[in-house]
Amino acid sequence: MTYLAANNRYEGMKYNRTGRSGLKLPAISLGLWHNFGGVDRLENGRAMVRRAFDLGITHFDLANNYGPPPGSAEETFGLILKQDLAAYRDELIVSTKAGYYMWQGPYGDWGSRKYLVSSLDQSLKRMKLDYVDIFYHHRPDPDTPLEETMMALDHVVRQGKALYVGLSNYSAEQTARASAILKELGTPCLIHQPSYSMLNRWIEDGLQDVLEREGIGSIVFSPLAGGVLTNRYLNGVPSDSRAAGPSVFLNADALTESKLNKVKQLDALARERGQSLAQMALVWVLRGGKVTSALIGASRPEQIDDNVEALNKPDFSEEELGRIEAILAEK
Repeated sequence: MTYLAANNRYEGMKYNRTGRSGLKLPAISLGLWHNFGGVDRLENGRAMVRRAFDLGITHFDLANNYGPPPGSAEETFGLILKQDLAAYRDELIVSTKAGYYMWQGPYGDWGSRKYLVSSLDQSLKRMKLDYVDIFYHHRPDPDTPLEETMMALDHVVRQGKALYVGLSNYSAEQTARASAILKELGTPCLIHQPSYSMLNRWIEDGLQDVLEREGIGSIVFSPLAGGVLTNRYLNGVPSDSRAAGPSVFLNADALTESKLNKVKQLDALARERGQSLAQMALVWVLRGGKVTSALIGASRPEQIDDNVEALNKPDFSEEELGRIEAILAEK
């Protein structure tokens, strides 16, 4: 059956301007980090992407190494684009990244011009696209001169292979240096993608100040702290959860009694507000307008509905923000 997007798809979503650019992003964006790889079921991925777009999520975030296996999330998204979203390409923001290991030899990792340009070419072939809207350098390279990496980002924009460029996992100091180089080249940095949540607030210690000063937007990943800021772990670690398995991103040892106690208190406050803990956590990272978009993951369409519903709840009162700060400050 041919997919037709919902006619009312733009009525319920909030769109935020990205830094000082002309581009707006949805307050909630969908990341394809998990559940879109070659090991996952294509029809489930299709259902999630279609539901996201029907809810006004126009931004889909990928990277060359997303899968598993690496590259397969881009291939999956390319199939979904061809089957369902080809007619809507100009309504979509598609991003990808390069910076982690992708292929053997000295040119398949980090931040050289050779690697970045080759990787983007591969990504475009996997997604069957002529260009991506945003191309990120995924992590700083300690050995390649920053000038070379930024010149590669400028190069792919001038080639027409990317409309904008961004950074991910860069520190405040690295971001300031990279931004200065890109401005001099004539391709300003559009956006930064850092991790950020109630339990991981490192960007408040300098990076957000740099982004505001430089006019760079931000889209934060892991706003739910790998699932900790959901109801998943309120009663301990389920045997089928990511924390109980071999995940390198979350493990049971990281879920200390102190952290779980904080999560339970935050959950109680969320219920007072008439929302789930996950919804409150998303609204919290978006508070104050410093974050352009919160990047969510999902394993089924219903989770996307639940996350987008967070935008329909009222902003925090000063009293609620104070309570959250007190909870997070507990030892």
